Amino acid sequence: MAVLDRVRTPGTTAAAATRGVGLGLLLAAVATVVWSGSFVTSRGLHDSVPPVQAAFWRWLVALLVVAPLALRETWRQRALIRRHLGFLTLASLLGVTAYNTLVNQAGLDTPAGTMGMIMAASPVVMAAYERLGGRRLGARRVVGMAVACAGVLLLVSKGSLSLGLSAGAFWMIAAALCFGSYSALLRRKPAELGGLTLLFTTFVLGALMLAPVYGVSLAVQGGFEARPGTVGPLLYVGVFSSALAFFAWNKAISLIGAARAGIVYYLQPLCVALLSYAVLGERTGPFQILCMVLILGGVVLGAGGGAGRRRLRS
Repeated sequence: MAVLDRVRTPGTTAAAATRGVGLGLLLAAVATVVWSGSFVTSRGLHDSVPPVQAAFWRWLVALLVVAPLALRETWRQRALIRRHLGFLTLASLLGVTAYNTLVNQAGLDTPAGTMGMIMAASPVVMAAYERLGGRRLGARRVVGMAVACAGVLLLVSKGSLSLGLSAGAFWMIAAALCFGSYSALLRRKPAELGGLTLLFTTFVLGALMLAPVYGVSLAVQGGFEARPGTVGPLLYVGVFSSALAFFAWNKAISLIGAARAGIVYYLQPLCVALLSYAVLGERTGPFQILCMVLILGGVVLGAGGGAGRRRLRS
């Protein structure tokens, strides 16, 4: 029996690794598609809900959704939370407090499509962090990232050398840096810290850090009118773009790493473009289709890089 176990182990390990990669890619794609809608909602709320207030209510809704699932595990791991409070606070600041608030700020004067395109730069940040940490990215993954990035740059610049970025676009660049840094930081997540604990704790800490700024926004700008046009989008970003998408993304990072998940994230501008077409009726011309082919080609090429080598080593 022991001999049989030793014979089966390599094949079993290889199959498990393949399933893990497949699941990680799927979860990264789910998060990317769901987040595409959040750029549309951020833009849609630009004249009705102040950016900080939209961010605060987003995370409050997310807390209410996640709490029933995460409270028991979080309470059991309270000692771990105290031990790793520095890591959790930094993750909360980057991924919760700053990232979404910057996206909302950019939405004041930046079209949703442009926001999605700029956010596609965040995988470059993820890959740079992994390379600085000594992780080899692999030639195929680097080429895939370069091809997808070329498609994004062509799409943003419309084939010219001038990007014509607005002030909001620079807020989006800051958001991309925050999200890329958050994703890279997840690779340092303590193994014993549960996924739901991470999710719930970062939501709590992020909302707490937003609370003082939210109070200032209320005092200076006043509140917003609660109506279907404001409550509906806030529920979407709270339930789907926060609770669901962040859980899927965090799990994807743990399975396939930030660099490979970042390659899938290049689907962002494609998803936003398709959503804009479906919702706003914006047509996509041959040039945009060419850019999307480059982005998709880079995603497929980069996502598959390195899998074969891992199977051989198994």
